[in-house]
Amino acid sequence: MKIPLLIAALVLSGGIVFGQAAQPATPAPALPQDQHEGITMSVDAYTKVARGKEKFGKANPLAVGILPVEVFFKNDTDLPVKLDLETIQLEVHSGGGGKHQDLDWLEPVEVATAVAHPQGPSGPKVRRFPLGVSLPKDDKRDKMLEILKPLALNSDIIPPKGTIHGFLFFDVAGQIPAPGDATLYVPDLTVATSNKPLMFFEAALQSAEVPQQ
Repeated sequence: MKIPLLIAALVLSGGIVFGQAAQPATPAPALPQDQHEGITMSVDAYTKVARGKEKFGKANPLAVGILPVEVFFKNDTDLPVKLDLETIQLEVHSGGGGKHQDLDWLEPVEVATAVAHPQGPSGPKVRRFPLGVSLPKDDKRDKMLEILKPLALNSDIIPPKGTIHGFLFFDVAGQIPAPGDATLYVPDLTVATSNKPLMFFEAALQSAEVPQQ
């Protein structure tokens, strides 16, 4: 068997996992969940500066108005599931009338830049930096990125009988949503072996440090 085919087979069978998939993690039992078709999604919003500092140290996103949300995906099926990270959004409800704002998540390099330069970067803003293109040198940003990148959700395959987890970061401009005022929306998941689409997932934001009702 050729090596690329062997690697592909191992990935689909759960023999190889990437990023947070290799790290065992269990969400707090009382966290909001959405569960169907053998997949469970749980979300844990870090809403307190002190908790953010404990987790991220000097790279605390909350200090610059960015909300870290830890997301857990558990796959109880025998098939790998692929999620489209790019389409995940935070829906923030603002007042009455059903109005809401849809926020895209930030790349870790964007968060690192904001933390390193809270008054704004001296160079051009970086968003979804193209693959194969080197970032401009920035020692302060790079130190923050070393902390943030390993904690970010960086795998799009949920292995069979496995779990992936990691943080997504949302710029809420310091306006931390109250419990129930924001929802994490994950619209695009498919069975990796067949491209069969799964129903969307959504869960109201809550924090493990806040007693659940």
